[in-house]
Amino acid sequence: MLPVSMVGRAGELAELDRAWSTVVGDRRRSPAVAVVTGGAGVGKSLLVAAALDGFTPRPEVILSGTARLHSPAPYDWLAAVLSGRDTSRLDLPADALAWLAQHPTAPRERYAPGTLLRLAVRTVRMLVGAGPAVLVVEDLHALDPASLNLVGELATAAGLSALLMVATRPAAHAVAPELIGRTLARLCGVRGAVRQHLGPLRQAEVAEVLTQVYAGTALGARLVHRVWQQTGGNPYALTELLAAHAGQPPEALLTSPPTPATPPPDPSPSAGAGWAELTGREVEVLDCLVAGMSNKQVAGTLGISVRTVTVHVSNLLRKTGSASRTEVALWAVRQRRTLPTPADH
Repeated sequence: MLPVSMVGRAGELAELDRAWSTVVGDRRRSPAVAVVTGGAGVGKSLLVAAALDGFTPRPEVILSGTARLHSPAPYDWLAAVLSGRDTSRLDLPADALAWLAQHPTAPRERYAPGTLLRLAVRTVRMLVGAGPAVLVVEDLHALDPASLNLVGELATAAGLSALLMVATRPAAHAVAPELIGRTLARLCGVRGAVRQHLGPLRQAEVAEVLTQVYAGTALGARLVHRVWQQTGGNPYALTELLAAHAGQPPEALLTSPPTPATPPPDPSPSAGAGWAELTGREVEVLDCLVAGMSNKQVAGTLGISVRTVTVHVSNLLRKTGSASRTEVALWAVRQRRTLPTPADH
């Protein structure tokens, strides 16, 4: 997110590094837990990524997952972890593994919830092996109840040599606030749990970022204050502002909207790096989301299965960096694209 170093996050990075040291030193009988909360754009995922990059020794295993679908499916986190992995050597019932991995060919009948949870924990244990490992849970606030239960179980799993790193928005901003609140309480109740809350950058930290970006250029206190006010100290908003005025003098940061150095791009689907990453089918699905369609309605409109729609929605959320269907629709609007109506399909 930030095009510079982790300004204002040195203390958090050091704390996460100490948590990793307790796992590596084999001084724990269960996983170490680190919970990072904060609003949108404050850099939770960036902090986790920076911590992983700095861990010594490097983790032998990293299992990372997040909510893959806007309409959560059971065990989304584990399905994301298993995606693309060779699971043929896992000593698990094939039908249970197919269900946990959300394979299209998974049988309709599933195990009892308690049995399935035990199989999910067993799957993670097999993937971790002797460790030490890092388990990364992105966007806890958007995960399905089965995944939340699994994360809670992993936090206290005896003999699991791992650091469980959780990034989430506060419970009040979650899909199910009460459920997320209970899960966070469960995680933070683990002995020695690290609890971090990321807020906006202070004015002095914004000044440090600007100094790094505009090295060798004198920056007035008024300019720094205005940028700090304009972005609210939000790292993502600051990065967007800097990117919009790349190659221009720092005074350009105070203009709204920014003056483009080149003519505006063609607002067609292929214009812009973001649109270039989308497939034709994903653009069609995006059109339907902007029209307010449910997954079932999208499937009927485009003549594809609901499961295929959920995969396309998941890809759209990932490619656009959106947390919900609403956000990805707003992303499309911000790209100034003329969206067709469902009848056009």
